[in-house]
Amino acid sequence: MMRIGQGFDVHAFAEDRKLMLGGVEVAYHLGLAGHSDADVLIHAICDALLGAAGLGDIGHHFPDDDPKYAGIDSTKLLSEVMNSLSEKGLNVGNLDATVIAQKPKLATYIPEMRECLAGLLNIEVSLCNIKATTTEKLGFTGRGEGIAAQAVVLLVEA
Repeated sequence: MMRIGQGFDVHAFAEDRKLMLGGVEVAYHLGLAGHSDADVLIHAICDALLGAAGLGDIGHHFPDDDPKYAGIDSTKLLSEVMNSLSEKGLNVGNLDATVIAQKPKLATYIPEMRECLAGLLNIEVSLCNIKATTTEKLGFTGRGEGIAAQAVVLLVEA
C-alpha cells in the first residue's frame, strides 16, 4: 500500500526572530512570524505526512492557541508526527518539497536541510529532495513579505 500527501504553508517575515527552514538556521535579517519557530518547510512537510496518513492537519495536532507550542522547535513537531505514523505502521518512502522565497537565497543551505530532514524522516538523503524557487518578484513572496513552502510525500507500509 502507498499513500500520497501534499502540504502547503506560508508565514510572513518578522523582525527579532531567527529564520528556521527545514530545521536549519538561515542567516537573514528577518525571521518568520508564527506561534512556533515558524519553520514553514517543516510545517508543509507535517501537513503532507498527516494528510497521507489520514490524520488531519498540523493545526489540529498543534493548535496555535496552545501555549505549550509557543516558540517550539518545529523539528519536535515533525518528530511527533513521525511517532503517529509509526503507530499506524507507516514509513516515509520519499519527500519532495519546494521553498518559495524571493530572498534569502537558499541554495547553500539545501544540503544541510536535506541531511536534517532525512534524519527526522528516517530515510536516506537521496529520498529527501528540497528545492528553492522565486516567484520572479510577483506576489507576497516576490515582494519579500514572507516565505511559502509545499511538500509531497509518499508513505508506505512498514
